Amino acid sequence: MFQGILINKDEAGYHAALQAIDEAVLPAGDVTVRVEWSTLNYKDGLAITGRSPVVRRFPMIPGIDFAGTVSDSQHPLWQKGDRVILNGWGVGETHCGGLAEVARVKGDWLVRLPEAFSARQAMAIGTAGYTAMLCVMALQKHGVLSTDGEILVTGANGGVGSVAIALLARLGYRVVASTGRPAEADYLKALGAESVIDRAELATPGKPLARERWAGVVDTVGSHTLANACASTRYGGAVAACGLAGGMDFPSSVAPFILRGVTLYGIDSVMAPLALRQQAWNRLASDLDPEKLAAMTVEIGLADAIGEAEKLLAGQVRGRLVVRVQS
Repeated sequence: MFQGILINKDEAGYHAALQAIDEAVLPAGDVTVRVEWSTLNYKDGLAITGRSPVVRRFPMIPGIDFAGTVSDSQHPLWQKGDRVILNGWGVGETHCGGLAEVARVKGDWLVRLPEAFSARQAMAIGTAGYTAMLCVMALQKHGVLSTDGEILVTGANGGVGSVAIALLARLGYRVVASTGRPAEADYLKALGAESVIDRAELATPGKPLARERWAGVVDTVGSHTLANACASTRYGGAVAACGLAGGMDFPSSVAPFILRGVTLYGIDSVMAPLALRQQAWNRLASDLDPEKLAAMTVEIGLADAIGEAEKLLAGQVRGRLVVRVQS
């Protein structure tokens, strides 16, 4: 038996609780990990609250991320004592996840913990930070230079947005942060944002083409925000879309793409191949300021995760929530 959050759906309804879990609940896998740290992402909030049908089988341990130590392995790449991290692969949705003291997964899903990070730091980054790095890599691969102009980051107070700002600023880009919480402007500027705009400027229906402004965009919101970001991206610019906090719809037109040559990159962190994951984590080790990571991180215990999930979905959490799994 071990402690963890377990989600069940039965005649009484959908409910998540911190409880003792029998190891028989764990699915098949060739590596067992003693989980030390996890984190709380937007998708975890949806899973824990049942706000969206994220969980595909029951009972389920939520948590799309974890970091810890291998306790048993039948996989050729991993041995007992190895320090590992996991992001995505359907963990916390179709395969029991990281918000528990033990996880059993496929060894092919694991990435070795970079020496630059402790397990806690790796989970302060988590899927949110790893996704932010994938977005930055996409913009750079496209050829967006720090001298090309402003980079817009939407949903700036969230985990992806916060890490994206810190990364872009350290790389010399001029970052404009979009947020619905103007009181957090000092926090965003401390991470590296040059200026802050109200999300209301982007959140309502706009024109197919607007005044050219952004050399590149990291969008975590979707819907009208993404459409307006594309409409105001400069000729030949790029938009990296990775989130849907504002909705799954995309009420845009082809105008930015065929008249300005704008490129829209879809960023998937869940099923990204291992080589790309390793590249992203290596870049995080070199490009993310540890002091800025610490400034955006709040530590909570496993027992706090259920309550914090509601706050996360309500937009009341800034930066990253790192979860201390072991008591």
